[in-house]
Formats: sequence, C-alpha cells, structure tokens
Amino acid sequence: MLTVISIKSILFSMIAVIKTGGKQYKIKQGDTIRVEKLEVEKDKIFDFNHVLLVGNKKGEDLKIGTPIVEGAKVTAKVLEQGRAKKIDVIKYKRKVRYRKKYGHRQPYTEVKIEKITV
Repeated sequence: MLTVISIKSILFSMIAVIKTGGKQYKIKQGDTIRVEKLEVEKDKIFDFNHVLLVGNKKGEDLKIGTPIVEGAKVTAKVLEQGRAKKIDVIKYKRKVRYRKKYGHRQPYTEVKIEKITV
C-alpha cells in the first residue's frame, strides 16, 4: 500500500505553467481547467507547447523557460466545448433617455491534464 501511495505522489508531483489564449495557468497532472476556446473536438488529445515553467511541487528540478522550456509539452484531453454564463452589459446616460443593454457569453474549452513531459 505504501508503494502505491508513493508512486502516485511521484506521478502527480509535477507542476507546470502553460500559456494559452493570452493567459497563464498553473497546472498539475489530473487537473481540470477551463481555457479560452480551442478548435479541437470533444474527447480528442491536445498538446500545449507553450510551457513556461516545469518542476515538482518542492521546487526541485525547476526549469524556467526563456520564454518557453524547450522540449516540454503538456498533454490534455478535451472534455467539453461550451459557453460561460451570460453577462449583462448595460450602458446608461441620464437626462437624455439613452439606454442600451446587451449580453455576452464567452466560449470555453474544458480540458483534463493527462501528462506533463520535459
């Protein structure tokens, strides 16, 4: 039983910082994150090549890219393509009867991090 726990802790101890959609995400194996919409079908495997940092949780074996780490990639599985909750945008100017209301729903892709390789 102890070997199984230690093997799982070794497998899930890798962390990385990736860049996608103009944003940066700190991830580890097994995480599920929502990123800006990717043009990938559901249940397909996708590789993130813009890896900015790779290491383990303790801070040992830390590799920082300039700007990306050469040869590092993060493999993820696409779980869902969707749209976020609606946001109402209201413009109003007093005394001139000016009112505008419209909504926005941001598309997203939900992915599960399968593997981090260096």
